[in-house]
Order: sequence, then structure tokens, then C-alpha cells
Amino acid sequence: MLKATSINKAYGTLQILKGVDIAVNRGEIVSIVGASGAGKSSLLNIIGTLDKADSGSVVIKDQDVSALSKSQLSAFRNKHIGFIFQFHHLLGEFSAIENVCIPAFIGGQSKTETEKRAKYLLGILGLSARADHKPGQLSGGEQQRVAVARALINNPALILADEPSGNLDSTNARELHQLFIDLRREFNQTFIIVTHNEELSDLSDRKILMKDGLMVENL
Repeated sequence: MLKATSINKAYGTLQILKGVDIAVNRGEIVSIVGASGAGKSSLLNIIGTLDKADSGSVVIKDQDVSALSKSQLSAFRNKHIGFIFQFHHLLGEFSAIENVCIPAFIGGQSKTETEKRAKYLLGILGLSARADHKPGQLSGGEQQRVAVARALINNPALILADEPSGNLDSTNARELHQLFIDLRREFNQTFIIVTHNEELSDLSDRKILMKDGLMVENL
């Protein structure tokens, strides 16, 4: 599913990633843990094609993403990668279902099929009754579940989550963690999760410790 090899990244004179290797199988949930500044989010951004490594390779679904042009990379990202961040980044002027549909519309998918899948995903996430509500009318946990549905709308090969429960209370965080497990069971979904939450990392199939820009230990 994913293989990143010898990833190096520096910002100016600061070396953030120092030859990182990681491989993730289809349907696997992998958590990356470590202190702030270890390079976790930088690695996630490179895997997600939001940033480029200085050297090394990232292969997703047998595609070396470094070989893609800017427009090809954008299309590949939209189709194959879903993102969940600490803050939901929903658009306040749009309803829940409209927010969920946005990546599919960007990808040129039909309105009818997109809305059908969006309703299905919101139903799975327990939000059918909230589909027409705007983000300001939703609780924090509901907003983050809408963001999860948005990440899933294009049926991506890979979901990348950066501190997805960091802005939630303990109850909503626990529900979100269980949701990831349920989605893996339902869709054989693959997750790479950067987190400081020990409960979430302990639920993962693998937990990898990053320190000083290197993968140092499988926990």
C-alpha cells in the first residue's frame, strides 16, 4: 500500500527527517508517536504529497509520487489520500453534507452519486439527522465526524490523521478512536495516525516511535 524509503527533509539548516523508512499494508492502522519536533507531522505531509522530501521516495499503490507533475499529483492526492486534522477545517457557510461532498466535486464526480455516498457515510457515522446543519450548529465531536466522512468520500487508499482527537474531550476522543477501528472493519481502510494520545496509539496494529527525525522503535 505505502512504502517510503530514505526520506530526508531540511528546512534551512535544520534537518527534520534523517533517512526515514516506513511501510504500511492495506487495512493496517499504524500510529506514529514521539515528542513534539520529532518530525512526525513533516513525515505525514510528505507521505500525503503536501510537501516534498529533499531525497528519498514515496510509493503509494505502486505509484512513485515523485514522478508525477504538479497537476497529476493534485489529482492523485484527491483520489487516493484522505486527510483528518486536529481541527476539522469545515467551511462554515456550507452544510455538513456539502462539506463532505467537496473533495468529490473537485475530483469531477457526479452530483447524484456524490450526494448518495455522502448520505451513506454520514449515516454510518451517526449523522443522518445532522446532514443539513452547518458546522456552527454541530458539537465538536460531530464536526470531527463530518471531517472523517469528507476524508472518506473518494474512497481513498490511505487516510492520514494528524492529532485527530487532539481538540476533543475524552468521551468524543474515545468515540473517534473506536470509529477508526470500525471503518477499518467496514472498508478495510488504511490509517497512518500521528498522535500523542496513548489510548489511540494502543488501539493501532503498530505503534512506531519517532525521535530526532528517525524511526527508532516499534512499540
